[in-house]
Amino acid sequence: MMGHAEDGLGTPGRWRGTAGAFLARVRGGDLGALPVVLGLIVIWTVFQALNPVFLSSENLVNLTMQCAAIGTIALGIVVVLLVGEIDLSVGSVSGLSAAVLAVTFVQLQWHLALALVAATGIGCLVGLLYGYLFTRFGLPSFVITLAGLLGFLGLQLWVLGETGSIAIPFDSWIVQFAQQLYLPAWASYAVAILAVAAFAWSLVRRARRRAAADLVSQSYTQIAVRSAALLAFLLVAVWYLDLHRGVGAMFLFFLALVVVLDFALTRTRWGRAVYAVGGSVEAARRAGIRVDRVYLSVFALCSTLAAVGGILAAARLASANQSSGTGDVNLNAIAAAVIGGTSLFGGRGSAFAALLGVVVIQSISSGLTLLNLDSSVQFMVTGVVLVLAVIVDSISRRTRAATGRA
Repeated sequence: MMGHAEDGLGTPGRWRGTAGAFLARVRGGDLGALPVVLGLIVIWTVFQALNPVFLSSENLVNLTMQCAAIGTIALGIVVVLLVGEIDLSVGSVSGLSAAVLAVTFVQLQWHLALALVAATGIGCLVGLLYGYLFTRFGLPSFVITLAGLLGFLGLQLWVLGETGSIAIPFDSWIVQFAQQLYLPAWASYAVAILAVAAFAWSLVRRARRRAAADLVSQSYTQIAVRSAALLAFLLVAVWYLDLHRGVGAMFLFFLALVVVLDFALTRTRWGRAVYAVGGSVEAARRAGIRVDRVYLSVFALCSTLAAVGGILAAARLASANQSSGTGDVNLNAIAAAVIGGTSLFGGRGSAFAALLGVVVIQSISSGLTLLNLDSSVQFMVTGVVLVLAVIVDSISRRTRAATGRA
C-alpha cells in the first residue's frame, strides 16, 4: 500500500535499503548503464586532459549534431538485437533512402514532404521483405541482411545514376533543419523542464501501481531527488550548449525518437512481446504471442529507422552520393547499440542504449580528430571498446545465470 511505502520517507534506513538493493543488483550481474557511464567519464577525462578544446561548448554542440544520424540507425539495431537477431544492411538502406530523397526532391521536383515519405517508405518495405523471408523461409537474419547490404548498395548506385552525387539545395527546409536550426535558449529550458516533469510523473504513476499491488515502491522523496538531479543536469547542459549555438533541432528530434521508442518498449504490449521473444521464443509462443508478427514489426522498424538516419545524414551533408551509408556507418551503428548495453543474446537492452552508445562512439571520433590522429586509430580504439562491452555483457549474463536471475 502507498501508506506503507511512505512510512520511512527520507529516513537513512530507507536510503540505505535503496543503496543496498542497487549493490545487490550489481552483484547479481544487473549492471544497467553503469559500465557505459563510467567508460564515458574516462573517455571525456582523457581527451580533455590531452586537448582542452574537447569539452568546449562548441565541440560538444558539434558532437551532439553528429550523434543524430548514426544514433537513429542504432535505435533500429537495438530493436533487432532485443529479439536476438541482427541487421547488417542498415548502412546500405540508409544510403538508398538518401539517394531516393535526392532523386525525387531534386531531379524529379517532388514536394519535399512526398520525397521524405518515399525515402522512408523504401526503408519500411525493405524491413517487411526481411521479415517475410525470415518468418516464411526461416533464413538466418545474418544471411538475409548480408545479401541486402550488397543488393541495396547496388540499387543505391543505380538510383544515383552516372553522376553518382546529387546536391540537396541549402535553402531547403530539410537541410536547414539538419544544419542551421537551433532552439532558442528559452525553448531549450522549457523542453528540459517538461521532460523532467514527464519523467517525474511516470515515476509517480509507477510507484502508485506497485503500491496498489502491495509491492515495494519508490517514495515521493526519492522520486523528487531523482527528478531534481535530472533537472539540474539538463539545465546545466542546456546552459553550456547555449554558450555556443545551443541545442540543435536535429539532435532534439533524435532524443524524441529515443523517448518514443523507450515508451513503446516499456509501456506497450508490443514492447513486452519483443522482450519476451528475445528471452525465449518458445516460451513467448506458448504464452500466445504472435512471434512472426513481432519479427516482422522489428525488421520493419529497424529498416525504417535506418532510412530516417540516412535522410538526416544526407541533409547534414546537403548531398547524397555513392559513399552515403558506406564506410563505417554499419559498424558504428551496431557498435553503438552493443556498447550502450544491448545484449547480443537478446532480451536485454533499451532505447537509451543507442543514445549512450552513440555518444561514446562520437566522443572517441571527436577526441581523436582533435588530436590529429589517423582514422585507423579510431577504428582500433572503437574495436577495443566494443570488445570490452561484449565482455561485460557476457560476464553479466553468466553472473545472472549463476545467481538464478537469467
